[in-house]
Amino acid sequence: MGGLGAPPACRDGSVSRKPLARAAGRSALLSSLTVLLLACGGQDVGDAAELEDGEQLAGQAQAVTAGEEERRPGSAKAVALALEVENGVGRPLRVRAGGTFYINQIDLRAFVQSTRDEGLRTLRTNSDFAGLGWSGVRQVDQESTGLGAPFTRRRFYRDAAWMDVPSVFTVEPVDRFGRLTGLPVLLNVGSEYDRRPKTDDFFVRRFRAIQTATGCTTRTDCSASTSFEEEALVELRNAYDHAKSRTLTFHPNTTSLRLRWSLRPFAPYSIPVEQVKNPEYAYGFKLALEPLTPPRADGTYAPGTEISFQLTLMDGAGKPLHPKGVLPPYNDVAPDGTESGLNYYRAFFDATTTYYRRKHRERMLMTQIVGPAQNVQPIRSIVGLGAFLDPDVDEQVVGTLERDGVFSQFATLPFSNILFGGAFIDPNLWNVVNTDTFQFTLPANAPAGTYLVTAKGRRVYLGEDLPGSTTIEIQVGTKQRTQATLTTGPCTSCHSQGGELSEVLHANDNRATCAGCHSPLEFELEGPIFVRTHFIHSRSNRFDAPLHQCSSCHLTKESIQRTSKAACLSCHKSYPDSHVEKFGPIESMYVGGGPESFNQCTGACHNQHPGSGL
Repeated sequence: MGGLGAPPACRDGSVSRKPLARAAGRSALLSSLTVLLLACGGQDVGDAAELEDGEQLAGQAQAVTAGEEERRPGSAKAVALALEVENGVGRPLRVRAGGTFYINQIDLRAFVQSTRDEGLRTLRTNSDFAGLGWSGVRQVDQESTGLGAPFTRRRFYRDAAWMDVPSVFTVEPVDRFGRLTGLPVLLNVGSEYDRRPKTDDFFVRRFRAIQTATGCTTRTDCSASTSFEEEALVELRNAYDHAKSRTLTFHPNTTSLRLRWSLRPFAPYSIPVEQVKNPEYAYGFKLALEPLTPPRADGTYAPGTEISFQLTLMDGAGKPLHPKGVLPPYNDVAPDGTESGLNYYRAFFDATTTYYRRKHRERMLMTQIVGPAQNVQPIRSIVGLGAFLDPDVDEQVVGTLERDGVFSQFATLPFSNILFGGAFIDPNLWNVVNTDTFQFTLPANAPAGTYLVTAKGRRVYLGEDLPGSTTIEIQVGTKQRTQATLTTGPCTSCHSQGGELSEVLHANDNRATCAGCHSPLEFELEGPIFVRTHFIHSRSNRFDAPLHQCSSCHLTKESIQRTSKAACLSCHKSYPDSHVEKFGPIESMYVGGGPESFNQCTGACHNQHPGSGL
């Protein structure tokens, strides 16, 4: 069942798994919410004499409706804007003065602390989201992390009324008196059980609640814990193409954005805005990889060669974000990045969880090699935490020819012994100046072919939060280029109109490069791409294809033959009692159990999947 890819069978507007009651009156409800939302708008700028610079804006009171056919013309220079609110307080936003923007990301978070295990009780009664409507909320998943006591347990909740109903946001640019300085932007975020690319404005829509218990004595026993965080999250990102045309151009008097949500129309959020004139860097994000070790005369590398590479991170105009040869100390970057927008891994400060919690904010900077291309497949070798902490090991071997049939090596930047060593061994490591060069060593028995070297990261600069990646090819042992034969696809039936793989996730549409970085780690077993693909699509109510129909993504019957607990239980939530008796209870919502989850099940069973279509 393991494999890459995303569903080709999304049916526009399908309600296949949606209760009929939720479908009734949806259009009328959205229309009513929109009217109410617009009725609550702030004061328009009416008198030219009241403007600080004596300028008058025209047409700003124009109504914007969810069903309008004509949108304001977009701008080729429009910048993707990310908005953030935590416990009702908007995170101050710095932007290029006079810039034109579209809303590409909205993150809302409400959280409270409790000393008792009461589920979401405090969040539901005493938080910024308390009045949204919590009926129907239920726990749907649970996962514990940690390699030994104390453990951290997270419980994930969905189906609260506010999570499932359609809702809309408006973004209003205002001056210091709260008066509009331009046309508001209306954004339709759709509903949990319906994805309509022609009307929804974001490809990713995730509303959920989480309870995090720390200090648990075992993975399942948190009875001794006295620290419980309850939080609710709204994650909206990756604007569809039509939503990108709804732009905001900041007037000189714009000092904040008023963010209204139709589920709480009388309590708008305020996001302070600082406009920066003539900033040092341009918007955009580019990465460049260069091999420093020259190839042989015929342009190829020999098996066993150690190859040095250099990574350069740049703005959209090609200006480097760091001095050549140097990356700044971790403490100079994390958790909020540098003035140039450079970012490092930040999950030490803002925990991420696949699908359920802010994975887009992890911001890991890393690079990998995988090959030969014709052998690319999922990697199941498990990398231990010790390899991440070893001061003598900067680059980890994650895929071996003997076990995985493909070679892969990766490196985090800064190196993992700096990142994780600074967190768990010596805090002074976070003050070490880092390098932008790294070395990958080809195995002595490396098969001939094309090897893919990829770097990925994320830049956050003056309101823009963008992923980026780049891939170069090197030839090993032959000048003949080889290619990967993927057993899954296509992805474009759903990943389109602004949700392309070239824009979401790591902004990388070359799926052959995924396997190296996405390997199982001792402290993050859900890393493999087949685990994450199964998990995300099985949990998303906006994925329309039947989950048992493997042919929605898999192209061949052979591609679903390598069954394991990780392959099966990344999608299934249970298995028969006979399996529990023989293989143990399900302990991980991602892979079923521990490292044994990647062992192949006997070929005598599970050689077909009921209803697979293959």
